[in-house]
Amino acid sequence: RFPTRSLSKLSPIRSFSSTKNAQNLQNGPGLEDFLSGSQLGGQVDVQESDVPYLKDPSKLNLSYFIETYGCQMNVSDTEIVRGILEKTGMTPARDLESSDVAFINTCAIREGAEDKIWSRLGQIKGLKKKKEHKKKVIGVLGCMAERVREKLIERSGVVDIVAGPDAYRDLPNLIRTVQSDEEENAINVQLSWDETYADVTPVRTSKNKVKAFISIMRGCNNMCSFCIVPFTRGRERSRSIASIEEEVRRLRDEGYKEITLLGQNVNSYFDTSLLQEHDEKVSEDLSVSEHQNSEGFSEMYRLRGGQGARFADLLYRVSKIAPETRIRFTSPHPKDFPDPLLDVINSQPNVCKQIHIPAQSGSTSMLKRMRRNHTREAYITLIKHMRERIPGISLSSDFIAGFCDETAPEHRDTVELLKTVQYENAYLFAYSLREKTHAHRRLNDNVPEDVKKTRLQELIDTYIKLQRVGVKLEKGRFHLVLIEGKSKRSDDDWNGRTDTNRTCIIADQDIPAQVDANLVSSLTRSQVVLPNEDTPHHIDEKMIREKMDQISTQNAVETNSMRPGDYVLVWVKDVSGQTLFCEPIGKTTIVEFSKMSHGAPWFTLKA
Repeated sequence: RFPTRSLSKLSPIRSFSSTKNAQNLQNGPGLEDFLSGSQLGGQVDVQESDVPYLKDPSKLNLSYFIETYGCQMNVSDTEIVRGILEKTGMTPARDLESSDVAFINTCAIREGAEDKIWSRLGQIKGLKKKKEHKKKVIGVLGCMAERVREKLIERSGVVDIVAGPDAYRDLPNLIRTVQSDEEENAINVQLSWDETYADVTPVRTSKNKVKAFISIMRGCNNMCSFCIVPFTRGRERSRSIASIEEEVRRLRDEGYKEITLLGQNVNSYFDTSLLQEHDEKVSEDLSVSEHQNSEGFSEMYRLRGGQGARFADLLYRVSKIAPETRIRFTSPHPKDFPDPLLDVINSQPNVCKQIHIPAQSGSTSMLKRMRRNHTREAYITLIKHMRERIPGISLSSDFIAGFCDETAPEHRDTVELLKTVQYENAYLFAYSLREKTHAHRRLNDNVPEDVKKTRLQELIDTYIKLQRVGVKLEKGRFHLVLIEGKSKRSDDDWNGRTDTNRTCIIADQDIPAQVDANLVSSLTRSQVVLPNEDTPHHIDEKMIREKMDQISTQNAVETNSMRPGDYVLVWVKDVSGQTLFCEPIGKTTIVEFSKMSHGAPWFTLKA
């Protein structure tokens, strides 16, 4: 109980506690007396929206804008943030200047990425000096928000909110906090053991509903010595298969034609929810296997032990849910490619035959310092195994030039690995020291900047030289291309991508609405060359055009124009840089193309 003296201070009720005061109130003026002299003639129609205490206090009648920097995971996170903000009543603004609240979703993987953010915040600081923008709320989200925290507020002089990757649910509260008179800034960078945002419906940023991202897991346990991700994103945790399947169905039903599964270590996905909830059913649906590494690879931490659904299980299930939707995934780790996963990639027509497999270095001694837990030889063996298991597979990779203590022979090993593997795509960077990492604590960033730049340029030159040779092999191949939109080069062309992630330019024209796989097979049965067979060095263009004419003539269906989301059978007539210039043959489907190519991502014809 409160003491009597405290009650009198806390509440005005004491003033009306006597019988005399109560009688005075009872005999006092009523509502009609207050309204009698008004222009409403004593009649008032009070709308619910006009009563302040009936309004939903959880709603924020504000506009927002988000600028996104960095990886695909940040794009996915932006869509999650949009879902959270719009659920509270906030609406998207057309640009930062017209918004009430503006967020910058940041990347901290390299120093250059952070420099861009500091520069952008300087521009926004100038904007906020204008009278009409003084009350604009500025927030910084993502990995940089977690990494530098208070510095963002102190150094920038413009940031009001700082929220880490696991604090997005708290954004509405942070906005209310800085809009009150009590606080100038609000920070929440707490990392979580279990936050996956599985129950948040993302608001997609894609305008044409062709491609979408689904975040299936967050965080990373690998602790590579150069990487900041475990410190900005936290430990690994995976969404339930059921929640991912539901999102895939929703995207399929909305007409999306390509879904990319995302995670910092996407192929280490591990879910035990079905095992816990449906013990009897799981044995039918899932392998519930123990964790398997690629041969010759090991783990830094073993937090994925025990039975449960692995990435191979998830990939197989989502591919079955949406058989006419391409499925990609990124970013994986080489250690998590056991044979069951490779078999799913090879067997399912809609799982793209393109794998990103980061090497970082081609030197065993360097890989040990990087804490990658494998050797150069094990990596090369895995590459060979992938190409044997998945004919026509396209590979991409990441490389770092000038990591701590890198010697000239170690650098040479990396150059030679590029030549050995001959990747279809590669992302090459000079090393940038990140605070908190193992390298920051235990190693020396002692390779001079000019040496880093020289070595990086040699890697780039080697890669480009190999690309010029490799892309020429695309001439004469038949691909299934997903039309994404108009080409940036010309409105007369369409832009699309192959299963193997090559960019294609296709002339805008009417084409057959459906190409029959049986017809194509009957006309080309003895001439089809698949990726695991010898590819002809000389392409008989005249013969190929005759076959294309026969397909068009005998394929008696209506013609119509191409549009985003169409799958089109094309023939590569020319290449430039890394771009394929293609002639369209007709629209088709993933399943039909798989019949033409016998499950391979492409095929060609011999004379």
